[in-house]
Amino acid sequence: MNLQAIKAIYKFEMARFFRTLTQSFISPVISTALYFVVFGAAIGGRIQEVDGVAYGAFIVPGLIMLSVMTQATANASFGIYFPKFIGTIYELLSAPVNFIEIVIGYVGAAATKALFIGFVILGTAYFFVDLDIQRPLVMVAFLVLTCLSFALLGFIIGIWAGNFEQLQLIPLLVITPLVFLGGSFYSISMLPPVWQTITLFNPVVYLISGFRWAFFGQADVNIWLSLLAIAGFTVLCLGVIWWIFKTGWRIRQ
Repeated sequence: MNLQAIKAIYKFEMARFFRTLTQSFISPVISTALYFVVFGAAIGGRIQEVDGVAYGAFIVPGLIMLSVMTQATANASFGIYFPKFIGTIYELLSAPVNFIEIVIGYVGAAATKALFIGFVILGTAYFFVDLDIQRPLVMVAFLVLTCLSFALLGFIIGIWAGNFEQLQLIPLLVITPLVFLGGSFYSISMLPPVWQTITLFNPVVYLISGFRWAFFGQADVNIWLSLLAIAGFTVLCLGVIWWIFKTGWRIRQ
């Protein structure tokens, strides 16, 4: 394992993040505040509690998941796409660095950025609602796994994308709608039975449900199903990345 190569890639990617640290910090704070104003105040005035949890607190896990999933995907996709765009990817591929080290460097940096934003949103939420996280270690573990898995997805998107527009295609048209429809701001038990069944086909439901369970001890689906879902998603992404580097798809073409 070439630790120096991993460190170089990781530091290079993180340097871009630190150059815009103020923007990276302020943006999630403002977005979180707006969500609390719109959902917490407007909708929360009509829905006082969900499953015994104050509505303002209930939406916090969903807000964190929404930002973490999109940020991890966007950072990882841009991180690997830009070297492809300017042609420096060939220097990386010709260096004594294997694909595992490349993935660890780029995905690790993207996951770190998303994790930072997740904690910023969590800290901002304390200014608006009272939170009592029942299982903080499980919450952190779930957050880290989500950051890693969606960073892996972003890495795949960055290799697949042929232009900058395609980088935004899946996050905007697939991930964000799935998060909104995955119980971010409501419990799926509030839906009619038919829609509850349909919603269970949304994989994001299992991630948000498991993350909310770490906060409040309540979940829409079994916690073991949530863990199985994120583990299966991570393994699937790793398998796709292995195949990409084995075949050179969209890298050497």
